[in-house]
Amino acid sequence: MPTFELERALGGRVAGVDEVGRGPLAGPVMAAAVILDPKAIPDGLDDSKVLSEKKRVAVYPLILETALVGFGEASVAEIDQMNILRASHVAMVRAIADLGVVPDHVLIDGNMIPRDLAIPATTVIKGDSKSLSIAAASIVAKIRRDRLMVDLAQQHPGYGWETNMGYPSKSHRLALQNLGVTPHHRRSFKPVHNILYQGKNLSD
Repeated sequence: MPTFELERALGGRVAGVDEVGRGPLAGPVMAAAVILDPKAIPDGLDDSKVLSEKKRVAVYPLILETALVGFGEASVAEIDQMNILRASHVAMVRAIADLGVVPDHVLIDGNMIPRDLAIPATTVIKGDSKSLSIAAASIVAKIRRDRLMVDLAQQHPGYGWETNMGYPSKSHRLALQNLGVTPHHRRSFKPVHNILYQGKNLSD
């Protein structure tokens, strides 16, 4: 279970940062930054991947009510232009800027500090299972992105985004072949690129 030990050891305003959506074939990559109030940490915080959807949805408003929360995203166009790792770092920096205050220190999930970050930072591998602030960021980023993908699914039915959230499920890959590529698909990702390339060859 994640704890508040890292945040307490650093002292001051510590923001936990996490991103969601590196692996999907469609949709933006989204990040969140969260500064928890040590006196009002919501119960039920954990790595978003181990929480059920019901538990994530229950704790989400509690995080928004008690903590400082910032969101950032990088668009599909930015992902295709700069690559998914760089785009996820851009989303993280935007989330930190969206907090409205400058943290004293940032805890970043993973093993790389975004190169545009001018604030003292520490990377935490599997941080969402170690730091409560990163766990909170993982929850709010996931819920925010999931809701966006459900909205996009209504605009582009047939791809199953309301359940696969843009990840390359079997049904999503099949829909890509049968329905084609939407403006929300990442053209730099191989399964999407291959379908576009096939289509180009057929029309040549």
